[in-house]
Parts: sequence; structure tokens; C-alpha cells
Amino acid sequence: MGVVLGIFRNRFLYGQDSGVLRIGRLKKIKANSAMRYSTRNTALKQNVRNLKQNMTLAEQKLWHHLRGKRLNGIKFRRQQTIGGYIVDFVSMEHRLIIELDGGQHSEQIEYDERRTAFLNAQGYRVLRFWNNEALQQTEAVLEKIIEMCGGK
Repeated sequence: MGVVLGIFRNRFLYGQDSGVLRIGRLKKIKANSAMRYSTRNTALKQNVRNLKQNMTLAEQKLWHHLRGKRLNGIKFRRQQTIGGYIVDFVSMEHRLIIELDGGQHSEQIEYDERRTAFLNAQGYRVLRFWNNEALQQTEAVLEKIIEMCGGK
């Protein structure tokens, strides 16, 4: 395969015997068993996968409006990990996190406050909505998101 020459943004450069440089993803490096590259905690990665596959109705409805830059050309990611936490939606460009809360959140107020404080310390603004707001007042939720992103 060649020797790994450098790593940049989860990609690697390696040289072949012919001297040709190739670019690939870290997870595709087939190194000896002593060398292993991992960019994430595997349990957290599996949790993200499960959350993406089992979105609530409110998350599905909001994601329909956010995906593919449909909302004012703003790019959002869903179920993104930030410092060990999984956020529902995030715009990296605007440093804005959108969380949809169900009934369980009234019982975990302290956890949510610690989580929000951590995310704020990382430079993100956190915007929270109840699931029923996203389902029944979708236009108002979308307008608030646009406003927080500096849009009209």
C-alpha cells in the first residue's frame, strides 16, 4: 500500500513504490494490526447511526425543511457529534445548534443545562424547540432559525 506521509481533515496521503501520491480516507487504511486509525468513539458512532435511522416525527419534519440547503441556502447536518454530545441539527457555518425536545427533557433539566453550557463554551448557540412546536408551528420555527442565522 505504501507509507502514510500525512493526515489532513480525516484524509491521508501515502506514497506507492512508484512514487505516486494517493489520497484516501483514514478508515480505509489497511495497515498492520499494530496500527489502527479511528476518528471517533465507535459506541458514539453507532448511537449516531441509530438516531439517524430512528428520527422522531418532529425531527423528520424539520429535517425535510433543513436538508440540502433548502432553508435560505443554509447547510445543516443532522445528528452530529460535538465534543461527545450528539446534537439534533447544526449549521457549522453559523455555529447554530437546533435541538428538538420531547417530554423526557422536562425530567433532565440539569443535564440539558450542562450540555448547553458546554456547547456554548465551544462557540455554538443552542436553539431549543418542543417537538409539538416543530410539528404544529413549523413556519414559526423555520423563521426563528433564519433569524438566528442572520437571515431575513
